[in-house]
Amino acid sequence: MSIPKEPRQIMINLMYLVLTALLALNVSNEILNAFKVLAKGISDSNVSIDRKTTEVYEQIKENEKLPGQADKVRPYRMKADEVVLKCNEVMKYFDTWKERIVAKSGGRTEDGSIKAEGDIDATTSLLVEQKGGDTMRQKITELRRFMLESVLPKDSGLISPLMPLRIESVKKSEHNPTGDWNIGYFEHMPTVAAIAMFSKFQNDVRSSEALVIAKLYEEAHLKDVKFDTLAAVAVPKTSYALAGDKIEASILLAAFNKGNKPTVNIQQGGGSKKEPVNGVVPWETIATGTGLQTVKGTITLNNGDEQIVRNWMFEYMVGTTGASLQLDKMNVFYIGVPNPVTVAAAGYSVEDVSLAIPNSKAEPDAEKGKGHYNIFVDKVGTVDVAINAKTKEGPVKQVGKMTVRVKRIPDPVAQVMGQSSGGMSASTFRAQIAPAAVLKDFEFDTRFQIVSFSFYMLPKGKDIVGPYDVKNPLGCRFDQNKDVEKAIKMAKAGDRIIIEEIKAVGPDKTPRKLNGILLTLN
Repeated sequence: MSIPKEPRQIMINLMYLVLTALLALNVSNEILNAFKVLAKGISDSNVSIDRKTTEVYEQIKENEKLPGQADKVRPYRMKADEVVLKCNEVMKYFDTWKERIVAKSGGRTEDGSIKAEGDIDATTSLLVEQKGGDTMRQKITELRRFMLESVLPKDSGLISPLMPLRIESVKKSEHNPTGDWNIGYFEHMPTVAAIAMFSKFQNDVRSSEALVIAKLYEEAHLKDVKFDTLAAVAVPKTSYALAGDKIEASILLAAFNKGNKPTVNIQQGGGSKKEPVNGVVPWETIATGTGLQTVKGTITLNNGDEQIVRNWMFEYMVGTTGASLQLDKMNVFYIGVPNPVTVAAAGYSVEDVSLAIPNSKAEPDAEKGKGHYNIFVDKVGTVDVAINAKTKEGPVKQVGKMTVRVKRIPDPVAQVMGQSSGGMSASTFRAQIAPAAVLKDFEFDTRFQIVSFSFYMLPKGKDIVGPYDVKNPLGCRFDQNKDVEKAIKMAKAGDRIIIEEIKAVGPDKTPRKLNGILLTLN
């Protein structure tokens, strides 16, 4: 840069350099931690998108193997091969840039952490001064153009505004009078922020790839008469967001008729949908909560006298700049069973985050890995769950807290062959071996054992038989009492069966008195 001769201009330049240095020194740890959380969340989201894209891509390849489908599907499979190949190449290209930026800023520590997360010189040098951003912008532009050219021209115009992979123009400013993309995106950007930006570009690649692969699947079967191969597709424009951000998605049914508007029903995830345009139903919501969010429902298309209904689903990640505790079942702990939770704290490695629950146990879940725990409680009421994290300086501090209700597992329902009352054929009843304690509409996989009951039988036109008591701490069966076994063998149409004083024990070891059973044999 040439040195100005005018003293006033020299002073302005010096002041600008000092201001830039002060800004660099004041990049707070909170901001750097937020960028780390953002980069990790986007990377996790990329894995989810890639998994779903792979499923559609593999289906295209499988359909090519079907009888009579090879010649029709092969051209679209070959296009899909090229799209996947080029997208994978660009994904690796951004991974390489991540390591180049880290190396330029000072490299990594022995544990893999970035040494100089707040360094702003590496991005400025590599991407602005050395024009690395020009190549990056070209890569993005070329990949977008290639993917749009991979589908039919009429479809290219439809999916173009839905594809997040694009180069957004940079507004001109006093500092950037030409609206230079490199300066607008990368000048004075901290190293950890650049990593997050590259992850965002990778997310755009995977989201756009999913849209194109789904469209190639549709085009391969556009003229199919077999509607049982139709697939519902839900494509979010944003797969990672912070609380308060807008989340948008497009939900469509592959192989649609422009004049036949589909009906979308949202079963989980909320949000609002708009009127369909060319078979596409726009959807949007405001991000709330923390962690992976699921949106699913059905899409219905009238096809003459037939209605085609397909399920659809997509996921997006909601991040936070604070600590979070995700209850994997519901906002309650149950006594006697392991209650799984997932815990994380923004800005802290998952290895440094732990739980503390007074008068309860929090055991790490070895199967699910780091950040996953099973909580064991033994007293009805509430417990305070403290989320602790080890700081860089060494001490452990509390970074979050949540109060969770503690309840007993609900009482099961006593039944015989799925019935507590009503009619049952005599032959069906004679084939039963025991009453069962059925836990209805409960999220956990747990069981109750019936440990005692009293059996009566009222034969048609005769005196009542019983009561006969059956007791067994390991579980009661009819044949454990010879009188009960004999009465059941004699049971016939018109007889009534009464089972009372039923007690059961579940995982919390507390005896429960259950409902009685009254059956009329026919």
